[in-house]
Amino acid sequence: MSRETINCAVMFSDVAGSTALYDEYGDTKAKAIIENCLNIMAEITKRYKGVVIKTIGDEIMSRFPTAEDGVKASCSIQEAISILTGPDDNPMAVRIGIHAGEAILDDNDVFGDAVNVAARMAGIAKARQIITTEDTYNQLSEDLQEMAREFDTTSVKGKQDQITIYDIVWDEEDDVTRMSFTPSQSSSDSQITMTYSGQQKILTQADTPITIGRGAKADITIDAPLASRSHVRLDYNRGKFVLSDQSTNGTFIKLADGKEVYLRREELPLSSRGAISLGEKIDEASPLIISFEVS
Repeated sequence: MSRETINCAVMFSDVAGSTALYDEYGDTKAKAIIENCLNIMAEITKRYKGVVIKTIGDEIMSRFPTAEDGVKASCSIQEAISILTGPDDNPMAVRIGIHAGEAILDDNDVFGDAVNVAARMAGIAKARQIITTEDTYNQLSEDLQEMAREFDTTSVKGKQDQITIYDIVWDEEDDVTRMSFTPSQSSSDSQITMTYSGQQKILTQADTPITIGRGAKADITIDAPLASRSHVRLDYNRGKFVLSDQSTNGTFIKLADGKEVYLRREELPLSSRGAISLGEKIDEASPLIISFEVS
């Protein structure tokens, strides 16, 4: 197939808590649970005229001809997975990010802006959430727009201005309070300085999101023995730098007031100054500590 530019909706959908499944039940059992979820997501994708582009671990990437098809598929996926239970009757859940826009189609794979933005939406989504963009919202029918709630603003790497994002409320019985966002009064000129292994990096809103971890593909590589390949993610939301743990062993943070915080699949807004340790408790004498200062 020759390379061409198309308009489509790109969706990323991944199984929430998959790392914990592997930790608790072992590779064989966890793999079977996740594969069942992936098969359900793939079948629903095809039902709504979608094409599964690739499976990446616990996540599928798909494209749809329209935003309407993609959002309908996203809602159906959430509904189907929400009634599944894993071992010990624990409920299963997925996170979904979707964006409709221009992409480059090359031999069934897609590249470009729509893919990058959809991946960013998936990074923001929590379990049982569908996060999308204002551009996608504007392409939806009135019925689907009524299911959407203005959720926040965020930055996307490579884009100068922040974008407005929406949460698609697919579950009518969802009792989670969903509040409209209030734009932050914080300055968009704020920056964070990160010092590690004798190096220093100064980051602004435009540089986010970035990943920190042991893997070669991380934006900041820290060769800590207990660090995951992509251990934490640094975003800029509502005028603040936010650190999100996405690791196996968790992240330890020491704040300016001396308080120590442990994150495991959680996030924390960073302010003032402090220290970050990947996978092990803070040892300020360690060369693997990341010092940060927000200004």
